[in-house]
Amino acid sequence: MFQLPDLPYDHAALEPVISRATMHLHHDKHHKAYVDTLNGLLAKDGWSPPSLEALIGQVRDEAAHRKLFNNAGQAWNHAFFWEAMTPRGQPPQAALAQAITEAFGDLASLKTQFVEAGATHFGSGWVWLAAKADGLVIDTTHDGETLAAREGVTPLLVCDLWEHAYYLDHQNNRKGFLEAWFDALPNWSFASAQLAAAQGSGPAWRYPEPQDDGTGEKRERSV
Repeated sequence: MFQLPDLPYDHAALEPVISRATMHLHHDKHHKAYVDTLNGLLAKDGWSPPSLEALIGQVRDEAAHRKLFNNAGQAWNHAFFWEAMTPRGQPPQAALAQAITEAFGDLASLKTQFVEAGATHFGSGWVWLAAKADGLVIDTTHDGETLAAREGVTPLLVCDLWEHAYYLDHQNNRKGFLEAWFDALPNWSFASAQLAAAQGSGPAWRYPEPQDDGTGEKRERSV
């Protein structure tokens, strides 16, 4: 079974951009619901994937498993989102700063393009900063779609565009939320580690490995 990862900081640590109330609702309710639903679907069919990344890669293009994929993607995206934020941010350094300059000109231009991509994304989803072979890119995904296990792409940062991520604090002002988020909360140290992984230096971030189902027995069947 997959576990709900703990937050890497207190629920109130990201205020005033994201309030304690939003974090309790978002992590303790929304994220937990995706993990619980995912585990229920896996248990129903007796499946035990070795990792969440493996599961996502296997069912991404299978229409029959769309509900499973959506919940797996949302579980992964949310856990990555928590890691992509920090209350004690520092500016991008070294290789990451250089990559940003090469791709966007400077950090201000990256902010403009990142905010625009997220603000104009229709409906629910996610806005990403990611590394590809030819440099950094901004991408968006709809609903439960994810950059996890996507070949040739390593996500560096992500911001949640679903209304439950910001409505209590910013109402319907998604652009204002994204601007405030980009100024205060990106975990550039985490993004640097992800970039290093994309360049072959160390592993990329992965969702915590699944645990046994509480019976002391390991399931054998995989998706």
